[in-house]
Amino acid sequence: MGDGDGSTGSTGGRPRRLTGARRLPLRTVLLIVVFVPSLTFTPLLASGMFQLSGQWRAEKAQMDLATDTAGRPAANLFFSLDKERRLTAEVQANPSGTARDKLAKQRAATDQAVKAFRPLAALNPANGQEGLVDAIAGTVNDLGRLGEQRRAVDAGWSSAQKAFDYYSEVLASDLSVLTALSNTDEGQVNNQAQTLVDLYWVVETIGREDAVLARGWAAGRLTRDEYGLVADAIGTRKHLMQSRVLPALTGNESQYGKVTAGKAWETMTALEGRVITSGSGSEGNQVPLRDDSAEWRSAVDAVTGELRELINVRFENVRTIGYDHADMLFTVFISVSTVGLLALCLVFFTSWRLTATLRRRILHLRQAAHELQERLPNVVARLERGEDVNVDAEVRMLRPTPDELGELGQALNMASRSAVLTAVRQAEQHRGFQRMLQRIARRTQILIGLQLKKLDELERQHEDPEVLEGLFDLDHLTARLRRYEENLVILGGGQPQRRWRKPVHLLDVLRAAQGEVQDYRRISIDVEGEPWIAERAVGPLVHVLAELMENATTFSKPPTPVEVRAAPVSRGVAVEIEDRGLGMEPEQYAAANALLQSPPQLDVMTHADDVRLGLYVVARLSASLGLRIELRSSAFGGTRVIVLLPEALVVDRPRAVPKPAAPPEGEVPQDAPASPPRSQEATAGPRPPQKDGQLPTRSRGRAMAYAAAPADSPDPDDAPPSSERPPLPQRVRQASLAAELKVPADRDERTDQETWAVRDLPSRSSATIGAFQRQSRRRRAGEDASQPELSGSPEPSSPTTEER
Repeated sequence: MGDGDGSTGSTGGRPRRLTGARRLPLRTVLLIVVFVPSLTFTPLLASGMFQLSGQWRAEKAQMDLATDTAGRPAANLFFSLDKERRLTAEVQANPSGTARDKLAKQRAATDQAVKAFRPLAALNPANGQEGLVDAIAGTVNDLGRLGEQRRAVDAGWSSAQKAFDYYSEVLASDLSVLTALSNTDEGQVNNQAQTLVDLYWVVETIGREDAVLARGWAAGRLTRDEYGLVADAIGTRKHLMQSRVLPALTGNESQYGKVTAGKAWETMTALEGRVITSGSGSEGNQVPLRDDSAEWRSAVDAVTGELRELINVRFENVRTIGYDHADMLFTVFISVSTVGLLALCLVFFTSWRLTATLRRRILHLRQAAHELQERLPNVVARLERGEDVNVDAEVRMLRPTPDELGELGQALNMASRSAVLTAVRQAEQHRGFQRMLQRIARRTQILIGLQLKKLDELERQHEDPEVLEGLFDLDHLTARLRRYEENLVILGGGQPQRRWRKPVHLLDVLRAAQGEVQDYRRISIDVEGEPWIAERAVGPLVHVLAELMENATTFSKPPTPVEVRAAPVSRGVAVEIEDRGLGMEPEQYAAANALLQSPPQLDVMTHADDVRLGLYVVARLSASLGLRIELRSSAFGGTRVIVLLPEALVVDRPRAVPKPAAPPEGEVPQDAPASPPRSQEATAGPRPPQKDGQLPTRSRGRAMAYAAAPADSPDPDDAPPSSERPPLPQRVRQASLAAELKVPADRDERTDQETWAVRDLPSRSSATIGAFQRQSRRRRAGEDASQPELSGSPEPSSPTTEER
C-alpha cells in the first residue's frame, strides 16, 4: 500500500522524518571537514618525503663506505701489497741482500692492513654500492692464501713469476673493491671517483713494472716474457695518464698535472726507454739490462710519492662532493618536509576555523566534565568528615541548546546531579547506620553493665561452690560480650566508655585483658619491673591487648601456650604477645602492619564479612593512644606481636596504693608453695599473710570449689572478734581479671601454674564454705570504711561506665 502525496509514512506508530530535514551526525561532519582534505594531501607529502629521505640515506651510507668504512682500509691494503710485491721480487732475485729485513717490516705493515680489511667481510649494507659485497668477499678469499705464499717464498718453493702472479691477483681484487665503491647513486661523484680509480691503476702498473725489473737488475737481463710484462705496463700507464687522468684534473689537482714534466718522471721514462730499446735491438730469449737500479729506485719512489699525494687530493675532493650532495639532499628533504607540514597545518587550520564553534562547545562540555571529576571526590571527602552538602550549590548546570551537544550537556547535568545526590544519600545512610549501631551498642552495654552488677550481687549472696563457679563463668562470658559490644561502638565511630580514676599496674591491665579472652588458660604473663599505666589509657589498652590475645589463641592450636611478656624499654614499655600457630606470609605481615600504622576510614556495611575487623579496632584504638604495633614472624613458626606503649602512657607508682603485705621473716605458710611463679604472685589485690588454720584468699573470678579450711582449724563463728586475730581473706570484685580465672571448673584439668596456694586440699565441706562466707561478711561490715582503694579493683559507677 502507498501513501498519498505530502503524507509521511510511519513505522511502528512513530512518524518518519523527511530526508531533507535530517541533519548529519556531528561525528560525520567533523570527519568530512577535517579528514578528507588531510587524507588527500598527506599521501602525496609522505611519498615525496619518503623518496627524499631514502635517497639521502642511500648517498650518506655510500659515502660513508667509500671514505671511511671500506675506502681507507682498501687503499691501505693496496699500497702495502704493492710494496710487498716489489720487495718479494728483490728477495727472490738476491736472497743475501738487505731486502729481506725490509720485506719483514713490510709484511708486518701488510698484516696490519689485512687485519683492518678483514672485518669488511661481515659488512652487508642495505644501501651500499652494487657489487661491493662480492668484491670484498673475493679479496678476503685471496688474502687467505697470503700466509701460504709467504712461506713458499721463504722456503724457496715459489718461483718469482708465481709470487708475482699471486700479488698481482690480490691487487686486482682490491682494485675491484675500490671500483665498486666508486659506483654511487650520484653521477658527479661517479665521474670524480672513476679518475681516482684510474690513479690507483697507474700506481699498480708502475708497481708491476717495478717488481719485474727488480728481478732483472740483479741478473742483468730479462726474459722475453718479463720484457713483455714491462712493455705492457709502460703502455697501459701512458694511456691512463694521457687519456684519462691528466684531462680530468681540476682545481687544486692541476698542480699535480706537471708530474709528467718533473725530473723524476723524465728519469723514469728515460730508463724505460732504454729497456724498450734493449729489447728491440736484441735477439733471443734474453734482454740485457744495464745496472740502473739505484737511479730507477730513486725516480720510481719520487713518482709514486707524487701520485699518492694526487690520490689523496682527489680522494678529499670526491669526499667533499659526495657529502655536499648528501647534505643538499638533506636540506631539500627538510625544506620539503617543512613546507609540506606547513601546508598540512594550513589545511588543519582551515578546518579548525570551519569548526570553531563546535570545538568551543565540545571543550566547554569537557571542562564541565573535568570539574565534576575534581569536585565529586571533594564532596565525598566533606561528607565523610560529617559536613552538610547542598546539592544545588555543588552542581553547576550547563545551558542546554537544541542540538546533539545540547543533549549531551543536559545528560551531563543529570549525571552531575545524580552523582552528587547519590553520594549525599549514601553518606547520610552510612552516618545513620553508624549512629544506629552506636545506639544499639550503648543500650546493649547498659544491659551488660546491669548484668555484671547483678552477677556481683549473686556472687555475694550465694555460698554454694558450684553456684559460684557457674556465676564466675557467666561473669567471664559477660566481660567478653562487653568487649564485643565495644568493638561495635568503635567501628561505628565511637570510643569505649570504661574510665579509670587512677593509674593501674600493668600486670593488672594484662590480667584484665586475659580475662576477656575465651581460651585464657593458655596465656602466660610475665612482667619485668612494676610499670604503671595512666588512667586515660587503661580501658583502650585492655581492649587492644584482649583483641591481640584473642587473635593469638584463635590462630594457634590448643594446648600450645601464648606467651605475654612486658618490660620497660628506652621509649616506654614493650609488650610482646607470641603464639605458636601457623603464622602468615610476608605479604600478609606487610599488609597487616600497614593497616595498623594507617587505619582507614572503615565502612562497616561494605566490610561486614572481613575477618580483619579486630585489626580495624586495634588500629583505631592504637592511633588514638599513640601505640606502635608491629606483627612479625615468630621463631616458633607463629606470630609475634610487639606493642610499644609510649612514655606518655607510663606513669610512676601512685603513693595511695599500698604494697602487698609480706609474711614475717623466716616464716613460710604451710599451705603456700615454696617459690610460687610470678603469674601467681601478682594477684588482683593484696593478700594478707596466711597462717595455720586460716582459709586461702579468694579473688573474684576464681571459684572456691576446691578450697576449704584444714580439719583442725577452729570454727570462725566461735572465735571472739579481736583486733589481734589475723584478718580473713578478702574477696576482690571484678571477675574480668585474668588471674582469678585460671582455675578451671574441673579439678583434673588444672596445671601446676593454676593450683592454689594450699598444698593438701581437704575434701569439700559445706560447713567450711559457710564459715568462710559468714566471717567474710562480718569482716567487711567492720573494715569497709578503712579499707584502702585497690588499683586493680574496679568499681562500676554506672551500668555503662566503669571508673577506676
